[in-house]
Amino acid sequence: MPEQEIFANPYWHSLLTEHAGITIGNGLARRFPADVIPFAGMKESSPTAMSALRDLLIPGESIYITGDELALVSGLEKMGELPSWQMHFNAVQLSQANGTIPNLRELGAADAPAMVALTDVAFPGFFRSRTYILGRYFGIEIDGQLIAMAGERLALPGYREISAVCTHPAHTGKGYAANLIQHLIRVQAAAGLRSILHVGQANHRAISLYERLGFTRTRPILFHSLRRY
Repeated sequence: MPEQEIFANPYWHSLLTEHAGITIGNGLARRFPADVIPFAGMKESSPTAMSALRDLLIPGESIYITGDELALVSGLEKMGELPSWQMHFNAVQLSQANGTIPNLRELGAADAPAMVALTDVAFPGFFRSRTYILGRYFGIEIDGQLIAMAGERLALPGYREISAVCTHPAHTGKGYAANLIQHLIRVQAAAGLRSILHVGQANHRAISLYERLGFTRTRPILFHSLRRY
């Protein structure tokens, strides 16, 4: 399948391929478990696919999908949308490491409560109790407190998405996010993977950081928030 088609519908293809083992649904609509991330994908934006997606949700549950025009059906309401950029790491070579990052370590199941608490400061509800199963996550601790982190969300053949980039407001401006992103790029490159990410078009500060680190904007992508009623 052409890469352009995969990147145009990344959540669907992640659930079809690298994350097929945790997918809920089949056929026209698939979703991640609710305790992992509130995202889903559809094979197409038809009324039949939207009905299949609705049937994967419980009443009152919200979920995010990507796409341009959606054929809304009874039982689903659109709550909002977030115009975003998909960005790929396209630097000719990785930047030189700035030595060992102090207090950096890989995170796991035991760190889930701290990871949720930290990400809830920046983007409440997106990071869940089992989000960590999607890939590798790394964090920086000070005095036993997790103050910055980043990890992997979507997994596509040959690619991994960098996500959950977050620094506690009391510790911003010290380069922690850049260090974590660069660390993940190296981890992914060592595994033969290329790095991608998604960012809201209005988040100019983050876009500027990502571009300085070697990412380029490759396509606009629209996130929709839907709720079953």
